[in-house]
Amino acid sequence: MTSKETTRVHPVDEVPPTGRLFALAFQHVLTMYAGAITVPLFVASSLHLSSADTAFLVSADLFACGLVTLVQCLGIGGFGIRLPVIMGVTFVGVMPSIAIASQPGLGLAGVYGATIAAGLIVIPFVPLAGRLRAILTPTVTGTAMLLIGLSLMGVAIDWAAGGRGAADYGAPRHLLLSGGTMATILFVSRFGGRFLANCAVLIGMVAGFLAAIPTGLVDFGTAIASPPLRLVTPFHFGPPIFDPAAIASMVVVVLVTLVESSGMLTMLGQLVERPVDQRALTRGLRADCLGAVIGGLFNSFPYTSYAQNIALVGLTGVRSRFVCAAAAAFMLALAMIPKASALVAAMPASVLGGAALVLFGMVAATGIRSLAQAGLDQSKEKLLVVAVSLGVGLIPSMSDRFFAQAPAALAPFTHSGVLLGICTAVALNLFFGKKAADTAASKIDKIEEEIIMPEIVPARRFA
Repeated sequence: MTSKETTRVHPVDEVPPTGRLFALAFQHVLTMYAGAITVPLFVASSLHLSSADTAFLVSADLFACGLVTLVQCLGIGGFGIRLPVIMGVTFVGVMPSIAIASQPGLGLAGVYGATIAAGLIVIPFVPLAGRLRAILTPTVTGTAMLLIGLSLMGVAIDWAAGGRGAADYGAPRHLLLSGGTMATILFVSRFGGRFLANCAVLIGMVAGFLAAIPTGLVDFGTAIASPPLRLVTPFHFGPPIFDPAAIASMVVVVLVTLVESSGMLTMLGQLVERPVDQRALTRGLRADCLGAVIGGLFNSFPYTSYAQNIALVGLTGVRSRFVCAAAAAFMLALAMIPKASALVAAMPASVLGGAALVLFGMVAATGIRSLAQAGLDQSKEKLLVVAVSLGVGLIPSMSDRFFAQAPAALAPFTHSGVLLGICTAVALNLFFGKKAADTAASKIDKIEEEIIMPEIVPARRFA
């Protein structure tokens, strides 16, 4: 064996030429952008924030995405898996965040305090994260994903009709814009090829935005008034508030995110031919926890690795983690251009609704797919776990007065159907014991592989 062969750099650690590096990095930004901006827009809409605050939430989210991605790709001490990962805000935390922020005396400061505290609390327990598989089984996580999708769908429907409170709610122009956005997404998904299909939601939103301009639904006022550059500063919405019930609810969110991430990071290691051992996985999950802390500090939410970007690694065959680090640099730069964030915030509700119906529907469908492969047809106990958990989890969506007499301190739980459903599923899973336990770990891995990275061709490279 020659000296050159023994010192060959692994493709994960290679740095592509500058032009190729930034082209590939921009692909990753396009792929994750729609999912990343949807969460802050959703939260802002639910809390009725101003256009300026909505634009700041978008900038904060992109800024935190960039920072956490750099930690995950490049590594800092015991944090970061050092693989090509793009980190984005998780949908798991959306409804709990809205539930916390809606409580008197908490607001977004309560969300950020809970997010920071949850990340710090969970970090020391990350080495034990593997044991979460025994509790947060595919039956539990599939139920959680289904509840997330169903819980989000109500606001998406209101958006598609013009937004709750709109004077012309349900007007033909709103229905045409939302329907046209959906049609564009479906057309690109069907005929656009694999890379364009990954960006179908973003393309649909851009097409809908352009179509909405002649209708007068796009307000460029905030974008015009925004400064050319602005730093994303910590605690924009005030110092964090550390409420015990809010912290407990966000701890559950972080734990669910760790289970989700462990499957994706393990599959990514196989895809890039750098197997993820326990030590590497621990570093990666620590970065997830640190991502929650960074998100809370910079006015954002918990983070996880984005499945669509993992799929893009398989599609292009480019395994360099420095490509994702360059994508993080793009996100940091975009975050400091408030006019760009203000344009995103100016997205008409009907256009966002058309895209959200697809996105949130896919979240629910992912949960259904996971449940379908968890063996419900072979276990009455598993079926009961799902049935009761769905029933309990949908209570806040179906009745806003059901928990009116419950202690105010429990509001972050009682107002979040996702957390109610997850806690119910975990409790029932433990109650039924082995009768409801999901079987082999290989089965779990198979489910994760099929859900996270369908139809990936690792050998194909970006041209």
